[in-house]
Amino acid sequence: MDTNKTLAEIEKKLQGLNKLYDALRIVDPVNQKLIERIEYASIDKDCVYWHNELLSDDALALRAYEDKKCCVRLEQLSASTLLITALPIDNSLILEMVKNVSDAIVLDGCDFQMDCQQLREEYDNLAFQDELTGLFNRRYVGDCLQKDISTTIYKHQPLSIIFLDIDNLKEINDKYGHGFGDKVLIEVANLLQRSIRENNDWVARYGGDEFLICLNNASGEDAFEIAERIRTEIVALGILQNESIKTSASLGICTTRSKKVLASELISLADSKMYQAKRNGKNQTAR
Repeated sequence: MDTNKTLAEIEKKLQGLNKLYDALRIVDPVNQKLIERIEYASIDKDCVYWHNELLSDDALALRAYEDKKCCVRLEQLSASTLLITALPIDNSLILEMVKNVSDAIVLDGCDFQMDCQQLREEYDNLAFQDELTGLFNRRYVGDCLQKDISTTIYKHQPLSIIFLDIDNLKEINDKYGHGFGDKVLIEVANLLQRSIRENNDWVARYGGDEFLICLNNASGEDAFEIAERIRTEIVALGILQNESIKTSASLGICTTRSKKVLASELISLADSKMYQAKRNGKNQTAR
């Protein structure tokens, strides 16, 4: 594929692109390669990933590739606010466009940089937080996990994820009501939050009764030890213990170190291990 021709065709089709954006580039997000870049205006030096051909800190292009749709992000830097757009253009290639919007908006005469940062933080809190448990949500997983995988490859460190599913939650809901089922979810979420390393790992409610735990710089053995501790502590929670229903969980583990892998592939592998634990009788960890 002639990438120079591609950029020329893009500029021809989108007349005045240089007036709409400060820079554009074509990237291969799967193999983390910069194919071609054009800058109409200088980009803030703090936007490290834009100047880094490894694209090690950039997950937006990967999300556009995986979802096969245009993705947009507002990025607040020390001196600039950048609007970044990622657009699939050809098979695995993504067109990224950047616009400095620091001076584009005035909010009631207030300082835009401060207001934009505050709005961004409030937006992130709403967009990435599960309302019931207070954990991160599935959207956060899609935004953050690929970044952590890229960092893992760059630093040559292991990364492990634990996919956890609460056993018998449907039976609990059916017998005691969804209010009690929500209590189980909240108690488990609090336990998971206490079980991870602050500022290093994170946990998200992936959906329904499923949770995903990301352990940065953790080997498969480390992850298994943590998973087993979580599993035994869930059984001991004491939310509901009787002859008909037990509170327990099935967990699956997947670890990567240097292999270039999509977040969705890693999740799928851990999910498969979790279902293996389910098939083997529940209340256990598979790796």
